Amino acid sequence: MGMIERLFSLLFGGGNVIRDTAQVFRENAENAAVREADRHSAALNQFASEFLFERKGWFDRLMDGINRIPRPALALGMLALFISSMTDPAWFAARMQGLALVPEPLWWLLGVIVSFYFGARHQAKSHDFQKALAATMARAPEAMRNIEALTGKKGEPAETKEERTPSRNTPHPRKLPTDTSFPDNAALRDWMASQ
Repeated sequence: MGMIERLFSLLFGGGNVIRDTAQVFRENAENAAVREADRHSAALNQFASEFLFERKGWFDRLMDGINRIPRPALALGMLALFISSMTDPAWFAARMQGLALVPEPLWWLLGVIVSFYFGARHQAKSHDFQKALAATMARAPEAMRNIEALTGKKGEPAETKEERTPSRNTPHPRKLPTDTSFPDNAALRDWMASQ
């Protein structure tokens, strides 16, 4: 190290004097970007940790198990009816005569109960799907960074420059209408004349 360098080092200290002086008056943009990225990442991690594990008690698990019974029971019950009609027609006919005696309002009530059950089940499943979709979308930026790290380049747009450039045979994108019969609209007539 030369004598002049030592003298400057003693007078101004080591490091970049201009950068150190400027940072007193203006925030370092690179450090600010790093802090902002860390803050954003911490917020996303906090949101993701809320949905990491489902906290269900024994009652919730029991009700989920009971809620899974009706659809298979209906499907298997219908198959059992077809099988019983073929194996023991007299037994099947007696049961169907019993069903014929059920009053119509009771059928309506059964229809309402089944409709509400399947509607509520569909809504609950739709809510779970939306939650899973949000969790997947939260992981998308990390997946993009991993892809960029693996390929060594950023994602390229789907269309090429040749596809974006119109050829000579393609019409001008702003075709004006040929109908100029606007007798009651002076502004539109003037605009059409200026084009």
